[in-house]
Amino acid sequence: MERYQEKFEEWYNNDLFDEETKKELEKIKDDETEKKERFYKDLEFGTAGLRGIVGVGTNRMNKYTVGKATQGLAEYIVKKGGQKRGVAIAYDSRHMSTEFSEQAALILNANGIKTYIFDSLRPTPELSFAVRSFKTIAGIVVTASHNPPKYNGYKVYWEDGGQITEPIDKEIITEVNNITDFSKIKTMSKEEAIQKGLFNVIKKEFDDKYIKEIQTNIINPEVIEKAANTLKVVYTPLHGTGGKIAKKLFESMGLKNVYIVKEQEEPNGDFPTVSYPNPEDPKAFEYALKLAKDVDADIVLANDPDADRIGVFVKHQGEYIALNGNMIGLVIAEYMISQKREKGLLPKNPALIKTIVSSNMTNRICDSYGVKMYEVLTGFKNIAAKIKKFETENTYNNIMGFEESYGCLIGNHARDKDGIIADMMLCEIAAYYKLQGLTLWDALMKMYEKYGYYLEGQIPVTLEGIDGAEKIQNMMTKMRNNPPSALGKYKVLKIMDCSTSKERDIETGKEIDIDLPKSNVLRYLLENDCWCAVRPSGTEPKIKFYMGVRSDSFEGAKKDLEELTEVMREYTK
Repeated sequence: MERYQEKFEEWYNNDLFDEETKKELEKIKDDETEKKERFYKDLEFGTAGLRGIVGVGTNRMNKYTVGKATQGLAEYIVKKGGQKRGVAIAYDSRHMSTEFSEQAALILNANGIKTYIFDSLRPTPELSFAVRSFKTIAGIVVTASHNPPKYNGYKVYWEDGGQITEPIDKEIITEVNNITDFSKIKTMSKEEAIQKGLFNVIKKEFDDKYIKEIQTNIINPEVIEKAANTLKVVYTPLHGTGGKIAKKLFESMGLKNVYIVKEQEEPNGDFPTVSYPNPEDPKAFEYALKLAKDVDADIVLANDPDADRIGVFVKHQGEYIALNGNMIGLVIAEYMISQKREKGLLPKNPALIKTIVSSNMTNRICDSYGVKMYEVLTGFKNIAAKIKKFETENTYNNIMGFEESYGCLIGNHARDKDGIIADMMLCEIAAYYKLQGLTLWDALMKMYEKYGYYLEGQIPVTLEGIDGAEKIQNMMTKMRNNPPSALGKYKVLKIMDCSTSKERDIETGKEIDIDLPKSNVLRYLLENDCWCAVRPSGTEPKIKFYMGVRSDSFEGAKKDLEELTEVMREYTK
């Protein structure tokens, strides 16, 4: 009998699993494909925690797999003596988020660990802020970010407020993998946990503390005040956690013309108005753009369901134009650094952190203002880890971190990307330029004139299931075994292979060590400050191909990017 069949039979016949679980198994008992997908492996507790389809099975998000992850985390916290410090817990609007978060709290409580759980759904960045505010040893957020409705996830944070990184992630994974018997998962009643002071609720007053803290990052409050009556903002939380917090933030900023998309204001795990609740996707803006045209909005903002990412459209010459993740990060970086420098607010030894697949224009901006720039692997936890290293070694002071996938962190209140503070900063920037008769698109064009026309793109390829994982691995192997000397019209100058932490100069053959952790990523440095990169996603069944170009005109950059994209598309076949 194959392993997946053995696992299915174990769940089907074991009295440990409840009747609801048995009923779902009964429905699929004659569907070999479905049984295999659900039981061919255990849902992996990876370096980002859990993420998977909600349902019954070892390869699904359910109370048993979440329970195993939490019991493993509890064992680790007990070994570290962190029971009294406790764990902060937040959750989003997805199916089973409330149940999974309360279950996690009670499992931790049964292991003698205090918990601080939000009284209702909250943004992921507010969880990071809570970890730092309550000085807990860890945090949990139950969310699948911008994934389709069938998914949910479980992310673990450590005491600095950032997602777990080496070596802690590997140590927690070991503890989770040691839980091989679901009967070993401890729990207790909510009533008993409350009585013993283990189950604690974070109430809405904490939101005010969070908002007050992020507002300390406003650079030009007088600009917001002057534009408050004329700046028009449309905002959508895409049925997620951002609605109430963002609304309260906009009110506290004094903005008079903020329009919330009513059809998407209330949390809903089905995300009924969008096929994919992702602010990277222009289709998610259908309702927001209709409202924007009706009210003649200057800027349109969207957060994903856990409000750590942000998407933006800006009005320019009567049309609404999307800013991609790189453009958003670059506009914020230029504004923040230039304004802080002008006002004498730049800290000593300022630094900016970006991921290796984010825009090379960042280098030019940092060079222009004397700011140190660091690159890290994809994943915001790597930006958080670099900030922590700055603090530990007392070297640099971080201004901001950003990644091309629509996430940035401004300030020191959290250690994860924060779509709420990005909402705030973009409103300030839009106000600043509006008072000068300019749009955000005008501001971006001025940056291109100053630094060169940099444009970036990507090709995401989704390959689900067993066969998909094998295809992704084969793509990476093929590219490693057949390194190109040119990509399109661009000569390859260097190849960085993060799996070996080496960078090889193509002309000389010389290899140097790179200061990045080992990861399944390839990056090609090309002529004219252009580049390409390939990496499998760590949280989704995807492989992504990235491209970046630099040209002397916007139209030239668009043409060059299209050509390079077609070259890289050949590698997806």
